[in-house]
Amino acid sequence: MDVGEGSSRMQHAPSITRDDTIQAGHTLLIKIPSGDIRSIKLEQDATVSLGKFGSFHANELLGQPFGLTYEIVDKRLNALPSRPMQDVEDTEATNELINDGQLVQPLTVEEIEALKKSGLHASEIIQKQIEQHVNYSLKTEYSKEKYKKRKEMKYSKSFTVIEPTVFNVCEYWFNKDQNRLRDIRPDSLAQIVSLANIRPGGRYIAVDDVSGVVVSAILDRLGGQGRLITICDVDSPPAYPVMVQMNFRKEAIAPIMVSLNWATADEDYTPIVASSEPPSGKFKSDGQRTRLNKRKVASDALLQSREELFNGEFDGLIVASEYDPYSIIEKLYPYLAGSASIVVHSPNVQVVSRLLNQLRDLPGYLGPTVTEGWLRQYQVLPGRTHPTMNASGSGGFIFHVIKIYDDPTASSAMLHRHRKKLKQSSETSSATNAAKEGSSVMVATSDPVSTPVIGEDIEMGTS
Repeated sequence: MDVGEGSSRMQHAPSITRDDTIQAGHTLLIKIPSGDIRSIKLEQDATVSLGKFGSFHANELLGQPFGLTYEIVDKRLNALPSRPMQDVEDTEATNELINDGQLVQPLTVEEIEALKKSGLHASEIIQKQIEQHVNYSLKTEYSKEKYKKRKEMKYSKSFTVIEPTVFNVCEYWFNKDQNRLRDIRPDSLAQIVSLANIRPGGRYIAVDDVSGVVVSAILDRLGGQGRLITICDVDSPPAYPVMVQMNFRKEAIAPIMVSLNWATADEDYTPIVASSEPPSGKFKSDGQRTRLNKRKVASDALLQSREELFNGEFDGLIVASEYDPYSIIEKLYPYLAGSASIVVHSPNVQVVSRLLNQLRDLPGYLGPTVTEGWLRQYQVLPGRTHPTMNASGSGGFIFHVIKIYDDPTASSAMLHRHRKKLKQSSETSSATNAAKEGSSVMVATSDPVSTPVIGEDIEMGTS
C-alpha cells in the first residue's frame, strides 16, 4: 500500500532470525528517489555508488536501524526526519487554462546542470523552477504536489533502506521477475504460510523451486524454533537467492534447516558415502585430518537427516514446484502426521484443479480446496485516497488439503452419536422389561407361600 508522504519507517516486532540493525555483509534493498529498488552488498570500508544519485561510505550505515531515509551530501549521510501527511486545500483553480509549451519553463537544461554542479540543494533548484514556471499558479493544489514530487524524484539525492521483511523481499522479487517466483505475490505467500499453519516449534517439509521465497517465509515464521527439511533436485545444498536479501543469521538457521535431494529422500536408495578414514590408516597431515573430519560430519548429518525424514510425523508439506504435485504428495505423504496441512501453489489453475480431482475421492485427504487471491493496492493520502492505476493479473492458485488416517473401523461423529443414543435407549428398555418381569415373579411366588400359612391356621383351628 502506497502511503505517499507518510513515515518512511514502519515498526516491526524484533526478529530472532535477523539482525535489527545493519551489519557488514548484509544485502540491502535501497529505494532511490525514482521509486526503483536496488540490491547492494554492504562491505566494510567500501564506497557505495548509486549512479547519478551520488555515492557514500558504507561504514556510515553500519549499526543503523532499517527503514530510515538518508540524504547524500559530499559522500556523507544525513538522516532525514519522516514527513507527516499533509492535507491539501482544495481551491477553485483548474488545469483547463494551462497551455504547455517550450516557453513554460524558462530554465534550460544547461542552466539546471550548472545549478547542480554549483552545489545548490535539490529543494533550491525545485524552488527556482517553480518561481519561473509560467503556468504554476494556474495548477490545482493536487497538480502542484505532483509537480513537486516529480522534481524531487529527478533531483533529490536521497534513498531509503528498506527493512528485509518477508513482504518487502517478496514484493521486490515479484516486481523484478515474477516468473522466478512462479507468480507468488506477497498476499499469496501470506495465504500459503497461513494455510500450512506455520508456527514456532513446528516440523515441516518444503519443496521450493521458487528461488527460496517459500523457505524464507517458513524460516521467518519458525523464529529459530522447529525443523524444516527442504527437498530439491541437486546434490549440493540449493542456492536460494531470496534468502540473501533476508539476511538471516547463520547460527539461527543452521540448527533448524537441512536439505535433501530426491534420491536421498528415497528409503530404497543407499547413499554413497566417501570414507572418512585415511587410506594408510594414519593421517599424513593436519590438513588431511581436517578434510576427512569434515567429510565424516557431512556424511553423519546426511544419514541423520534421512532418518529424521523417514521417522515422519511432520506437521505440514508445502509445495511450489514445476514438477507434478500429485507425485510429490504421493511420495511424501507417509511422512506426515495426522491433521497435517498440505499446501500446493501453482501459476496454472489446470495443475491444481487436476490435483483436486485426483485427491477428492481418496480416503486419506480431507476437504481439498482451490483458491485464487485478488489484490488491489491503494494510495492513501489525505483527500487523495484511491486505487492505483496498475494491478497484477494473478498471484497464482493455491491448493489446500488436510491429511487424515485411513481407518476402516472409524465412523463419523454423527453416526457415533446415533449409535450412542440407540445403545442408551436399548439399555433403558431392557431395564424397564427387567423391572416388569421382577414384579410379576414376586406376585406369583407370594401366593404359594401365603396359602400354606392359612392352611396351617385352619388345621390348627379344627384340631
